[in-house]
Amino acid sequence: MASLDQIIDDFAFLDDWEDRYRYVIELGKALPDLAEEKRTSENKVMGCASQVWLVTHTTGDPENPVMSFEGDSDAHIVRGLVAIVLATYCGKTASEIAGLDAFEIFSKIGLVENLSSQRSNGLRSMVNRIREEAKLRAAA
Repeated sequence: MASLDQIIDDFAFLDDWEDRYRYVIELGKALPDLAEEKRTSENKVMGCASQVWLVTHTTGDPENPVMSFEGDSDAHIVRGLVAIVLATYCGKTASEIAGLDAFEIFSKIGLVENLSSQRSNGLRSMVNRIREEAKLRAAA
C-alpha cells in the first residue's frame, strides 16, 4: 500500500485530473481485498452512496492504542479513496487520529474539490467514522 507521502508526491506530479482519477483507481486496485466475512452491517460506513466497509484494529497501550484499518468498496474510485484514507490514518495512535483533520491534507492535494458531492460526502463519512472511533478509544 502506498504511503501518504508517496500519494501526495504522486498527486503533485500529475497535472491533469484525468490522470489523478486513474491514479486513485490504481490505488484502489492495490488495496487488499476485504474478506467476505468482514463485509458486515457493523463494518459498513453509513453515508456513502457506494458500499464501503471499514474494519478497525488496535494494538499497544489500551489508553491510547495504535490503530490500523482495513477497508473496501464496491466502486473503483471509492476503493481508491478508501486507500487514501487508510494511508492517512493507519499506524497512528488514537489521540493522533482524533486530532488529525484529513480534509486539510485532501484539500492540499486538490482531492475534495474534484470529487462529486456524493463522493465527497462519502469521504467525509469515512473520515468521521475513523475519527469518532479514535476519540472513543483515546478516552477509554
